[in-house]
Amino acid sequence: MTRGGADVHTASRAPARAVSTSPSTALQDKRIGFIGGGAMAEALAGGLLGAGVAPAQIAIAEPRAERRAQLTERLGVVTHSDNPPIVRASDLVVLAVKPNIAASALAEIAASQTPGGLDVLRPLWVSIAAGVRLDALSTHLGAQARIVRAMPNTPALVQAGATAIVGNTSATASDLDAAEALFGSVGSVWRAGQEAHLDAVTGLSGSGPAYVFLFIEALIDAGEKVGLARDAARFLALQTVFGAAKLACESERSPAELREQVSSKGGTTLAGLAEFEAGGLRDLVARAVDAATRRSRELGESPDSAPSGPSKTGA
Repeated sequence: MTRGGADVHTASRAPARAVSTSPSTALQDKRIGFIGGGAMAEALAGGLLGAGVAPAQIAIAEPRAERRAQLTERLGVVTHSDNPPIVRASDLVVLAVKPNIAASALAEIAASQTPGGLDVLRPLWVSIAAGVRLDALSTHLGAQARIVRAMPNTPALVQAGATAIVGNTSATASDLDAAEALFGSVGSVWRAGQEAHLDAVTGLSGSGPAYVFLFIEALIDAGEKVGLARDAARFLALQTVFGAAKLACESERSPAELREQVSSKGGTTLAGLAEFEAGGLRDLVARAVDAATRRSRELGESPDSAPSGPSKTGA
């Protein structure tokens, strides 16, 4: 569990930051390791710190020296260039690598097992590698490994994520509690009844932020087209989408009821909505979610073909 005589999870004093709550009992005293130090790993680690998890409980494996320095400076946690020491010293391991390298990362870790040392069956594994199914993870970690698969989305980067989780047959209720606490630190969590639901989750909430960003782009362009300065159109579009989402989340009314509430007969809103209906907006959204869901299934059947681009979640 050590390198250079120090526990991997022994961290220097963290930078000053607001601590909003005490850590969940599901994560209390747990040592949490991340395999991969990308944006989502940083967001999760930051969320844990904000929830009151001590920096000394968190460690991140990241191959790039420059990125390790950034993580240490920003979060005050220990980083390591290799994966096995992180796994050996952790109670919960988050697999936060691109889907196309998940297999090689796990194979390296499994090959590093030693009697009385690294044991992949000891920690709880939480994977955010999009499209990599539980059975594929078990192939490398073993059938008895406790694994939770998760599908977060990019708003987790601002503590407003939507994450779905599902465990394998070896995962216990307390394991799911721990995974829920992990992702609850950066947003809201839904427990999926079965793994097959995660493809639909990917099509809806995993890819959904991009759909909303596209709509925002279109609103800004439309505002500029009818005479607004672009900075004004951007401000109004962003605040409108933010406010509408906040109202939908906090209101007891359904989205349909909220829409009807502002759609006066013969008014401007109905005139605009009529154009959406004429253009087949509902069908376009359904087709987009369906296409993304089908693509998620395809990637699950062949995770090695998953994209390796800039997506924060692999979705």
